[in-house]
Amino acid sequence: WGFIVNQIYKNPGEIIHHLIDVVSKNGCLLLNVGPKPDGTIPEEEQKILSEIGHWLAINGDAIYCSRPWRLFGEGPTLVPEGSFIDNDVVFDSRDIRFTTKNGRLFAITLGVPDKFVEIKSLCHEKVMTVKLLGVDSEMPFTQSESGLVIQLLKNNSCKYACVFEITI
Repeated sequence: WGFIVNQIYKNPGEIIHHLIDVVSKNGCLLLNVGPKPDGTIPEEEQKILSEIGHWLAINGDAIYCSRPWRLFGEGPTLVPEGSFIDNDVVFDSRDIRFTTKNGRLFAITLGVPDKFVEIKSLCHEKVMTVKLLGVDSEMPFTQSESGLVIQLLKNNSCKYACVFEITI
């Protein structure tokens, strides 16, 4: 690929959500970065890559060297099957994806919830602790037959997607 004049870019949140969705299904995401004829990366692409890098600096533990959980995710948004079909998919914070790493479970929201996160898939697992990556303290939560409900703190580090490290 190469440089395209007047290129239309996806925003960082869309790319991060797509990355999370793909990784939760044991896939890899290839980013297309097209340099200008002189070899420099366009400023808009640099900004997007910087935003993705900032998100990964906080939340990369749920992405790098992670593995899929027994269930890739839950939520109302349906993703069509096939190649190059993600352009019209818009996720929201009720869409959650799961990854695991070194015995830890990560639940990742594809958006930033307002006050709480409800994870219906964790109704039968005994949850011991919940942490939000980027925050030092544990998150308050309740668990019932209908799922796990995590209360969000007012000052959290969520941007684009929240990553919860859950100990079962």
